Amino acid sequence: MKAIVITRPGGPEVLQIAERSVPNYSPDEVLVKVAAAGINRPDVSQRKGSYPPPPGASPDIPGLEIAGTITETGAKVTRWKVGDRVCALVTGGCYAEYCNVPQGQCLPIPGNFSFTEAASLPETFFTVWSNVFDRGCLKPGETLLVHGGSSGIGVAAIQMATVLGSPVYVTAGTDEKCRFCEGLGAAKAINYKTENFAEVIKQITGGKGVDVILDMIGGDYTPNNLKSLAPEGRLVMINTMNGKDVQVDLSQVMTKRLTITGSTLRSRDTTFKAAVAQNLEKNIWSLLSSGKIKPVVYKVFPMEKAADAHRLMESSEHIGKIVLEFIVDGS
Repeated sequence: MKAIVITRPGGPEVLQIAERSVPNYSPDEVLVKVAAAGINRPDVSQRKGSYPPPPGASPDIPGLEIAGTITETGAKVTRWKVGDRVCALVTGGCYAEYCNVPQGQCLPIPGNFSFTEAASLPETFFTVWSNVFDRGCLKPGETLLVHGGSSGIGVAAIQMATVLGSPVYVTAGTDEKCRFCEGLGAAKAINYKTENFAEVIKQITGGKGVDVILDMIGGDYTPNNLKSLAPEGRLVMINTMNGKDVQVDLSQVMTKRLTITGSTLRSRDTTFKAAVAQNLEKNIWSLLSSGKIKPVVYKVFPMEKAADAHRLMESSEHIGKIVLEFIVDGS
């Protein structure tokens, strides 16, 4: 099979097409003929050499989410059969014409979604459900602040939380992105380049603050995050793009009884990921099929343009998801 491989740590140009063996699959896995794969920031970090894959994942083929057709099934696979159209979360190896996937991490492609649309779902939807609803314990009527509202994570969080009954506030870096987020359902989008988000949150919540913050920025955002949380509020960290070392006013944590938590998804075991998949199918998948939640794909690249896809991801100019398309056997 053809695959996009990381030839050495470095810039986007180190992504090259190479021949690789079709991966083996275990008794509880399926083999998927990949039609499309989503691009995510962990892929960029792996390419740079700063985010090594967990044991068992492909060391040089990046990618965390796919959509395609099952071509083979392991002996212990009970739900899926050859020919099923699925999207899936994996620990690596997505930038390739074939990928092996634990059966519990597959989900049926919603409604009449294309492979490209379906490939934009798994990584962001798994991440949002696990961190906003499981770790952050967001309940209907509670408020959510999402940093990076126009990212793939942000787009998923806005729609999921809004449709489940929570007002969502977001930060974004341009007025255009702010307008897009509000059009998607955000109650208020804050341009972090021209406004102090903590002051805006204080104003629009009448001084109360928000119940949950989903933060992928870290660094100097942290003090204002604590100021922006309501009593009993929860700060959930999923990345530290502005740095991991911060000063925290612990008196705010104590007086407002705050919870600071976070997680990484890639290293979690298959049992955990399968449980998230079940929750998504139970609570979210019908909302995708009905059109109440929609995929937002910003741009699609053919597999040979993977480097350009990474350049776009690093530019942060996109709104929503970036996807690679694969053509296998001329089909």
